[in-house]
Amino acid sequence: MLKRWLFGKKDSNHNGRYKYGNDHLIELRQVSKIYEGAAGKFTALKGVDLNVDPGEFVAVIGKSGSGKSTLINMITGIDRPTSGEVLVGDTAVHKLNEGQIAEWRGRNVGVVFQFFQLLPTLTLVENVMLPMDFCNVFSMRDREGRAMQLLAQVDLTDHAYKLPTAISGGQQQRAAIARALANDPPIIVADEPTGNLDSATAGAVIGLFEQLVAAQKTIVMVTHDMDLARRANRTVLLVDGEIGDQESTLAATQESVND
Repeated sequence: MLKRWLFGKKDSNHNGRYKYGNDHLIELRQVSKIYEGAAGKFTALKGVDLNVDPGEFVAVIGKSGSGKSTLINMITGIDRPTSGEVLVGDTAVHKLNEGQIAEWRGRNVGVVFQFFQLLPTLTLVENVMLPMDFCNVFSMRDREGRAMQLLAQVDLTDHAYKLPTAISGGQQQRAAIARALANDPPIIVADEPTGNLDSATAGAVIGLFEQLVAAQKTIVMVTHDMDLARRANRTVLLVDGEIGDQESTLAATQESVND
């Protein structure tokens, strides 16, 4: 289901563009983010420009503190820019209020976290149904069936009625991916989704992402794992809150990025 929040009509009225003039599905325009704390100001992002097209699999790499998580939090609306624009389809994310952001994100962006974030008192199938309940996208009678289909897609049917603590970390991450797909969002954003997994399980998770991209989902993933980053269609390097040049990005993919 393509939501009104995300996609408008890219037609002659828009000169082939989305509502705010963006040619790309995701556009960050001169996005800066400054945090203020007891120790003073910290600039996490410095005038970042980023474009992502439908069906792309983009890996964001960089050292700890380079601004990777802040960058993807701009895309999801979890955080707001100090200045600049965040455009996703026909939505100016930076202009939405808190209630609008929650609704927009629930319908259009699936978020996968490093630490799974499954609710421990709910079974896997209940965890997957939760976004459907929140956004009321599917009818009550259809939700459990859809959740079971998604769990089957990540090979967890046999564990559907177990609590998260009863399964492995890799299985929990696959359940979290199923939950991210609950409302059929066109975009998946993942923050270190393999950070707590062994290499074999991490490879399987990236394999799932590759299948989703083949099914026309758009994925933006933060990772420290260069082997996994190479499996994306494109790699973006962040250095001290700025996007590195192509030469630096190519060089970074030849060596590990240290924490």
